[in-house]
Amino acid sequence: MRTREKRSVLRDRRQPEEEEDEVEMATAEEEEEVAVEDVPEEEETEGGDETEAGAPRRPRVRQEFDGNNACRRVSPGVQPLAVKGKGRRRSRVTWDLCWVWYQALPEAQQAQIARMGFGHLLSVRPFHLDVPYLEALRERWEEDCKAFIMPWGHMIPTLEDVAYLTGLPVQGEPVVGLERRDYHDDIAELLGPEFVAGRRRPIRSILLGSLSEAVGLRGRRRGPLETLDEFYAGVRGALDQGDRSEERSVRIFVSYLFGRLLFATQSSQMNCKFVLLLRDLAQAGRYAWGAAMLGHLFSLLPSSSQRSQSTGGFTPFLQIWGYTRFPMGRGTLVEGRQTMVPLMTRWEVAPDPRVTDRRAGDMRVALDHYPHEQVVWTPYRGEADTSHPGVAAGRPLFDRHLLLLCLGTCEVLYLELVVQTLGWHQPAIEVPSLGREGHSCRRFFAEDRDWGADHGSTVAFWREGGEQVIQQRDLQDISAYMEDYQARYAGRLRLDRRVMPESQGIRLLEGRLAEQEVELTRLRAEVRTLKEELARVRASRDLGVSSSVRPARGDLADRL
Repeated sequence: MRTREKRSVLRDRRQPEEEEDEVEMATAEEEEEVAVEDVPEEEETEGGDETEAGAPRRPRVRQEFDGNNACRRVSPGVQPLAVKGKGRRRSRVTWDLCWVWYQALPEAQQAQIARMGFGHLLSVRPFHLDVPYLEALRERWEEDCKAFIMPWGHMIPTLEDVAYLTGLPVQGEPVVGLERRDYHDDIAELLGPEFVAGRRRPIRSILLGSLSEAVGLRGRRRGPLETLDEFYAGVRGALDQGDRSEERSVRIFVSYLFGRLLFATQSSQMNCKFVLLLRDLAQAGRYAWGAAMLGHLFSLLPSSSQRSQSTGGFTPFLQIWGYTRFPMGRGTLVEGRQTMVPLMTRWEVAPDPRVTDRRAGDMRVALDHYPHEQVVWTPYRGEADTSHPGVAAGRPLFDRHLLLLCLGTCEVLYLELVVQTLGWHQPAIEVPSLGREGHSCRRFFAEDRDWGADHGSTVAFWREGGEQVIQQRDLQDISAYMEDYQARYAGRLRLDRRVMPESQGIRLLEGRLAEQEVELTRLRAEVRTLKEELARVRASRDLGVSSSVRPARGDLADRL
């Protein structure tokens, strides 16, 4: 009872612009048992890249972020000026530094990290985060069915999306293991004694800035006018791993990757539970990291969409997933990258001057009025599994009911709500009848926990491959589903707001026109490339090249 009273007082005193730490995300009513809170030893830093000791105190400011690095500081009590195209949410993802840090590592360490399953993801060059798009998308998250409530039906990122877009392994051992009340000895052993020096016990989290400082990258941030190559050159010159062993250097980098990209939260600190997964680096290569990432993202979407000023989870994946399904953002498929894997590598997202003048409100309206017939339910047709190692290994799970495990988090993937992604007609399904419940425990506990032992049946369900989704072959269309869907979510779908003000309608149409111009430019470039390739194949045939190239010509002709 005293713990609940204390939390109530803290919530009342918290300023609106303060970020919620990972340990504060779940309310007391959602917890399965009483947890012991871990009070940060120092005030959380805005950038999250300063160490716990020696970090200068700075006056609290409110920031407006758009993407990875462009920000503007506003003093307390001052009303910020309107900034066109800027979202009010901030992103905790520090993708630029993760990418250049990995590129600057020795080849042996890069190979070790690739064997752990992160090589494909780290081949994706960082791109601009479309904050208004993400904000409008997150507001449509519905917790009871773990899905986005769109005007055209439920939509859920699936393991197929994870495998194609990120290249992360989605099949393998579930990400479960120990969660301790004190990680002091583990951190000293796995990362180094310098990370626990001077800190009082118990130690349950570490500042992410202490990881980058340990290799000489304290405070490294890509400047607004700095190219990624220039940023890489600076990081490579500053990277100093000292006399650490290769394994310890890999653990420090992957821990930062977890806290700032793959399992990013709304905090500058990382729960030390993730470090224990790196004790055996060979074992780390057998985990289903993609499934854990998706479950972690699901667990953070409710708090991110309702209360917080910042975003948690692997937001770049969510952004490109939206672009592939309802392409209304800033992303474009880059010419010459049609065969690159994973698919996120093929996208380029930059603030285009024709489509940057928009806010989250404009994106909400655009989603409300997006043409249903233009939604792409099966965006990966034509992709060969042999080109995507993660897809080939994970395909047996793409039509299965699953529980996504990430230590104390167990989230449900209600695939039966989006069987249109499998190319089937969607039957009408009542969400309460689905009958599976997950759980999410993200607080620190008074005793050590072994999630694999505590939830043995859930782990067994994963290892058995979940449960097969059954196709209803007698359906002719999805009319019954849409009728039930619109009746259930009439308020969320804004069905009574189809008539918009003239000024808003004009702005929406201008935005669509600009996006179509960007897409038209991309398509013209692709047609030009295909014509040149087709001409080259014809010329080779005329010169007497063997008939083995003729199938390629036919494929090019079809694509053209």
